[in-house]
Amino acid sequence: VCFHRVRSCSSIRFIKSKYVCVFDKSALKFSHQQRLFRTSAVSCGQIVQFKLSDIGEGITEVTVKEWYIKEGDSVSQFDSICEVQSDKASVTITSRYDGIIRKLHYNLDEIAFVGKPLVDIEIDASKGVAPEEDVVETPPMSHEEHTHQEIKGHKTLATPAVRRLAMENNIKLSEVVGTGKDNRILKEDILNYLAKQTGAILPPSPKAEIIPPLPKSETMPVALKDKARKIPVPVSRPIVFSGKDKTEPITGFQKAMVKTMSAALKIPHFGYCDEIDLTQLVQLREELKPVAQIRGVNLSFMPFFIKAASLGLLQYPILNASLDESCQNVTYKASHNIGVAMDTEQGLIVPNVKNVQVCSVFEIASELNRLQSLGSAGQLGTNDLTGGTFTLSNIGTIGGTYTKPVILPPEVAIGALGKIQVLPRFNEKGEVFKAHIMNVSWSADHRIIDGATMARFSNLWKSYLENPASMLLDLK
Repeated sequence: VCFHRVRSCSSIRFIKSKYVCVFDKSALKFSHQQRLFRTSAVSCGQIVQFKLSDIGEGITEVTVKEWYIKEGDSVSQFDSICEVQSDKASVTITSRYDGIIRKLHYNLDEIAFVGKPLVDIEIDASKGVAPEEDVVETPPMSHEEHTHQEIKGHKTLATPAVRRLAMENNIKLSEVVGTGKDNRILKEDILNYLAKQTGAILPPSPKAEIIPPLPKSETMPVALKDKARKIPVPVSRPIVFSGKDKTEPITGFQKAMVKTMSAALKIPHFGYCDEIDLTQLVQLREELKPVAQIRGVNLSFMPFFIKAASLGLLQYPILNASLDESCQNVTYKASHNIGVAMDTEQGLIVPNVKNVQVCSVFEIASELNRLQSLGSAGQLGTNDLTGGTFTLSNIGTIGGTYTKPVILPPEVAIGALGKIQVLPRFNEKGEVFKAHIMNVSWSADHRIIDGATMARFSNLWKSYLENPASMLLDLK
């Protein structure tokens, strides 16, 4: 009888039969009752407060932009709950539980705080969720809750061991390209991503994201196309005259701009301008553009500008550095994470292409396509928007020639590119020819960068673009 009771008692079923004689019936009965008590405690529904975990980069609050669920809806793990916007990026929060939504703690456009409850979820704890771990008030994680926060539209597949490895190294799973079956993230993917983030020199990922070829535009005469480009397009918003002043809070990317530009005001800017003859580069791009489209990538001039800048930074690493707040130490960055300023509906954002020093022009173009697609949709992640070491701003897409770019701290240099114009120039024989001219405006932190260094870097960058074949000698 005693042996039978041990087998039926799940709390001590690991005890070998030869040790049964040391227990009396009362001990076994108490243990069995204790197990029944714990089972009854987890069999009923439990309300769990799902908190907004730390998004990283010092962000303490976000704005709730959209709810994907309402009270009473059933959710499963990784189902989208809501989209929030910080001053750096838009992030989709997904559920970590299977259950029923019982309460939404915020309305649309309200400010949600990190570490505070976002929604209340009723869960069935008997399905393997440990309520004693989830219900207890716990401080927010030191970085993103990688398992359950991801960029909108991207699902992550990974084993618990891989998720733990990502969490321990502060890596967001939605930013890692999975090479396993069904894009499952493997341990090797985490290690490769970690090496790239720390600046290790690794070969570019063989599984670059390929964008389908752009649809062919309808036939239109070239003259009409050129004329259409020159006509400014008005903002397509209805103009309403209310006759009253309106006050709105500064939120989202505007809030980030206020913070960044206030810090930039402390930097003594040094300006330098020049013009670049892109005639040979224009011809080269025309030859390579159809090849890139066959491979699913739209090839613009920007990948060449970025790669030429990276080759120049190898010779002048002070331009790829950062200065600490006390102005006592300069950190030379191993990776060339070159930012590209983009004008979006959400405002000015500056995502960056990581590790340009080990990327080909085609890989840079492919990454730019990805960043531009996500930027237009407002889905750029924190990883895309942080970690930049040098910036290029293409004001020419709007129509400017010269400008005075403002440095983005903690970077120490930035370049602004003007529009490409067809202008008359003289060759070595004094003959007039048609040239494609672009103006560039540089700004540098004059505390650690002198004018001669900025000019020499600009001349080297200029020589690569005016003679694109010369880049072949230095490409990695």
